Amino acid sequence: MSKILSASDLKASCAKVIEQVSKKRATFLVTKHGRPVARIVPLEQGERRSVHGFARGTVTVHGDIVSPVEVEWEAGR
Repeated sequence: MSKILSASDLKASCAKVIEQVSKKRATFLVTKHGRPVARIVPLEQGERRSVHGFARGTVTVHGDIVSPVEVEWEAGR
């Protein structure tokens, strides 16, 4: 069962909420004006990923992206 928490209460106690989610595996339902808008849940084991390198292999460079182009920019005038 999720604990219900208003968005303003979450803002005031964010660090404590994150600690409870992390250490006690608690879940929170966040409300705004009495309506549910988000759920804060702990990650599953093995789901933790680093933000560094998460997009590796998803970008393709076509051509030279360093050399100047032969186009006169309006801002350069």
